[in-house]
Amino acid sequence: MPLLFAATKVDTVVFVMAAAIVLAGALGVIVARNPVHSALMLVMTLFGVAVLFVAQEAHFLAAVQVIVYAGAIVVLFLFVIMLVGVDKVENVQAEPLRGQRVAAIVLGAAVLGQVLWLGGSAWTSGSPSVAGSSLGPGSNVEKLARSIFTRYLLPFEATSVLLVVAVVGAVVLARRPEKGDAADVPAEQQEVSS
Repeated sequence: MPLLFAATKVDTVVFVMAAAIVLAGALGVIVARNPVHSALMLVMTLFGVAVLFVAQEAHFLAAVQVIVYAGAIVVLFLFVIMLVGVDKVENVQAEPLRGQRVAAIVLGAAVLGQVLWLGGSAWTSGSPSVAGSSLGPGSNVEKLARSIFTRYLLPFEATSVLLVVAVVGAVVLARRPEKGDAADVPAEQQEVSS
């Protein structure tokens, strides 16, 4: 409670406005019928979270939030949405897999119970940090960069290669064959023509 009274009026106004933006965007992601509108609401949510990071003086996390998540991930979502096509209306009342809603509710309650249980206990591994101490000279950004581009360079680059392969695979799988393509012609006709 003392922290609440220590906050200035400007801090309180910024927090309330950013929290309202985050909540409105999160509700918009769920409620929007159009997937493109839903992705744009996700951008609004991510910008609100970035403002909250700035209010906590975590400027690097705010920049990463805007550049990586709002800039790259959501653009990738929009790319996939546009590639796959969203021109057909789905019947959400029809349940293709029986019991999936009940299973989702049970699993959601189990995850919520685990989060509440873990939140109520202080759990630490007790093992020393593999990447080195976070204390000492230098900024957090410098320590993070040194860790990523020395010890963890191979996993970092392997992840980027896997993401590129996944995007190329999605494009190949979502590609619609053009008229006259070999995929359109039945196998019997292909044998006759050759």
